[in-house]
Amino acid sequence: MRGLPASLIVTTALAVGLPAHAETLSGALAKAYRTNPTLTGARAQQRATDENVAIQLAAARPNAALNSTYSENLLIPPGQFVNIGRTLSSVGQLNVPIYNGGAVKNGIRAADERVRAGQEQLRATESSVFSQTVAAYNDVLRDQALLELNRANVRQLDVNLRATRDRFEVGDVTRTDVAQSEARLSLARGDLRTAESNLIASRERYVQLVGEAPVDLAPPPPLPNLPATPDEAEEVALRENPDIAAAARSRQAARLDVRVAQAARLPTLSAFGQAVRNDNFGSAQAQIPINIPVQQTSAGVGLQANLPIYQGGRPAAQVRQAQARQSQAFEQEIETERAVIQQVRAAFASWRASQEVIRSAETAVAANTLSLEGVRAENSVGNRTIIEILNAEQELLNARVQLATARRNAYVAAFTLLAAMGQAEARDLNLDGVTLYDPTVNYRRVRGKIMDHGQDAEPQPVATRTVDTVAANPDSLAGPR
Repeated sequence: MRGLPASLIVTTALAVGLPAHAETLSGALAKAYRTNPTLTGARAQQRATDENVAIQLAAARPNAALNSTYSENLLIPPGQFVNIGRTLSSVGQLNVPIYNGGAVKNGIRAADERVRAGQEQLRATESSVFSQTVAAYNDVLRDQALLELNRANVRQLDVNLRATRDRFEVGDVTRTDVAQSEARLSLARGDLRTAESNLIASRERYVQLVGEAPVDLAPPPPLPNLPATPDEAEEVALRENPDIAAAARSRQAARLDVRVAQAARLPTLSAFGQAVRNDNFGSAQAQIPINIPVQQTSAGVGLQANLPIYQGGRPAAQVRQAQARQSQAFEQEIETERAVIQQVRAAFASWRASQEVIRSAETAVAANTLSLEGVRAENSVGNRTIIEILNAEQELLNARVQLATARRNAYVAAFTLLAAMGQAEARDLNLDGVTLYDPTVNYRRVRGKIMDHGQDAEPQPVATRTVDTVAANPDSLAGPR
């Protein structure tokens, strides 16, 4: 799907004589890319994941604090040589981590791996939203076609019934022929109501994903670069599928988590500096003549080492826990790979099967069209009955329904196959008026921030609401009922 030319969509639209304002699949995907809440929410989640790196980096940087205490002595016991009425004590501290057993370094590396895993998961979310949008787009096209087929069938059966009644009045057919025509028309009207309901459901699913109601949907363009064999598809999927890449990154992060847990058993070393200032505001009184300074200041620096000897078994438990989660990550990676392989093979089989069904259905439509013409001609000379005409019409309708359904299934299966191969994302498509979202921009922006006071603008929703869209109903569907 890489490099799908925008001109292909325009050419396809012009070839079938579409109106200039027709919605294209590229346009629908572009709207979903910009405003679908699943996708915009996943981007926000990725930005939150980016901050884990900055949080881990903070543990490697110096930290400073200032603590001040003010006190008033309201009751002074008798017999004190020195009485101080009020004091203000301020302590400034600076701590500089030097060595933490590798916990900080490996924590940062694990956070980086999870950021990369999140970026791959964002790709997977994007691909999933696009696959759903493609399915919804083709569902609307299919259900519109089925609705028109059922409407045409009702109109034809209504004409048949009137003609049969006229022929009954002149004694050309029997009451049975009239009853059979009435029964078929009643069933067709029921099928029409079902087709209307299905189209409404498909339209609302489209609105949910795209954010707008579908209007004049153009036929989707051909999907290029489809694999020739399942093996070829699997090879690409193993290399480019985002779910597999995310699972591999998560496994690497779990491996680093084990090293973080192991660091709890190792010594730590840090440097510190401290400054202390005391002020009694001249409130000190002594019973003997001594000089009590109003202010006193002291400062010092040093190193602090910590050598863990026994921690009640906590570090060992944390290491075993991290190892168990690493083992889980191994299994999840294999589970993801299995799921991708299954999806690739199933989508490839469905795509190929649907292509065969399309060819068979096209042959069936042509044959049933010819058959219906022949049955009608033979009926006019008395060689065929009314029920045979009704059956021929129903067989033609069934073939057309099968053809419309197979075309939908083939396209959706093909796009699903490309998605499983990691080739159905915005970077692979020429979407109308879309600026690609780059998750690394925010990652680079926040990774080096060191200030405590700072935040982004107040969050505002990016996705559009659909509560104001007009609900679809049978009366609003195009065409006569």
